[in-house]
Amino acid sequence: MTPLQPLIAPVRDRLGAELFRKVAGPDGQRRREFVHGSAGTRWFEPGDPIGRVHGDSSMFVGGLRALFLQSLHPAAMQGVADHSGYRGDMWGRLARTANYIAITTFGTEKHALGAIDAVRRAHTVVTGTLPDGTPYAASDPHLLAWVHAAEISSFLAAHDAYGSSPLTGADRDRYVAQAGVAAAHLGVLDPPQTEGALLDLVESYRPELRGTEVATEAFRFLVWHPDLALPARPAYLALVASAVALLPAWARDELGFERWPADGRATRVVGGTATRAIRWAMAPGHAHARQLQEEAARSTQ
Repeated sequence: MTPLQPLIAPVRDRLGAELFRKVAGPDGQRRREFVHGSAGTRWFEPGDPIGRVHGDSSMFVGGLRALFLQSLHPAAMQGVADHSGYRGDMWGRLARTANYIAITTFGTEKHALGAIDAVRRAHTVVTGTLPDGTPYAASDPHLLAWVHAAEISSFLAAHDAYGSSPLTGADRDRYVAQAGVAAAHLGVLDPPQTEGALLDLVESYRPELRGTEVATEAFRFLVWHPDLALPARPAYLALVASAVALLPAWARDELGFERWPADGRATRVVGGTATRAIRWAMAPGHAHARQLQEEAARSTQ
């Protein structure tokens, strides 16, 4: 133990607890115990590619990139605008998404299927029409496939840039295939099984994608009104800038981010500093989660 550790540890613990509360909600600790500590068969093993990606601090950047990219589909963005209530509960919506990803990645099969069923039921009422009169439905397999492809490609891009141990070789395809397990149960038809198929799927949606007024309004709110204390906003903007930089140039242009820095040395320094700080702050929580996983595995044997 270094002489400064007794002074630094409480700071790290407070920062980590606050970050976890933001992304997992006020009930996050109980949820962590439930997800990681419940005994039962799981879809994935400790150390699998999906756990390495979804358990890394690069997800803070990847999640923002996914939101930006997903919003380029007018039907997906209209559904968010009409039904999500993001303006009044931005962090609550984030916590629900984070908990869903956690339980379908680290939870038991029984609990993962229960979470998926809950989302499927919620999707049945997410319907409406676009400004031109075109109907949309969140349960539409074509729309679900876009949301999945934008999400997984974003998580992988952010992990490549900022992950503690980026995936290489066959693990990249394994990640895509593992991410497709929950997607298939949710309603995505034939989710991609390889990285190449994933990127091809994203590209296939290009003719349908465009920036819309509701997307612009949403991201002005998301970027400039994040419901954070002023001291925390520079770090948040660093994550936003890192996410924007990882978008393809055409996506940045569609969303009005063309003047923001593209991916390069400066943004990598900013993004790397932010994600390393998050990783440091949340290390005790991740260690606790691993301990819970090991105890659950022993109790299942």
